[in-house]
Amino acid sequence: MKLIVGLGNPGGKYEGTRHNIGFEVVDELARRHQADPGRVKFEGQLQECLIGSQKSLLLKPHTFMNLSGRSVRQAIDFYKIELEDVLLVCDDFHLDLGVLRLRARGTDGGQKGLADTIRQLGTDEFARLRVGIGPVPDRWNAADFVLGKFATAEIKLLTSEIIRLCDAVDTWATEGITAAMNRFNGAAT
Repeated sequence: MKLIVGLGNPGGKYEGTRHNIGFEVVDELARRHQADPGRVKFEGQLQECLIGSQKSLLLKPHTFMNLSGRSVRQAIDFYKIELEDVLLVCDDFHLDLGVLRLRARGTDGGQKGLADTIRQLGTDEFARLRVGIGPVPDRWNAADFVLGKFATAEIKLLTSEIIRLCDAVDTWATEGITAAMNRFNGAAT
């Protein structure tokens, strides 16, 4: 069983913000793979689907970004999911819009939801797909930037980027982390 976690903040106030790109990926995966309607569980929205032949759980924590790890930990513990079967999708303002960085493990890179997940799990030994939303414009506060909505010019790129992100997740689930990294890391070509 695979666990795919999209990070974001719950509520209409945050819909369409840069920080909620993880939620958007999970929503598209749910649509693409005809996930069940879902239910509230583990302090989040949980849906089940098949990705290829892999039974997969799609989780959107509703704990707000900085406490995401609590929800992730509950799902892993309940289903007894191995860490190599966990993928966390989150924004990264250090990467330019259109750049993906998939890794099997690593630091949080300053992303608070990823940091909390590492803290809750007691390890950084799980896959993460960082989605470029940057750069932060000069004289902008990073928190204001990530909680802001995408500019009109960015939305067209974002639409194709969501498809590419879901393709990367599908490859991770069906072929493994190395195949996904080799195929999707970097900017779209």
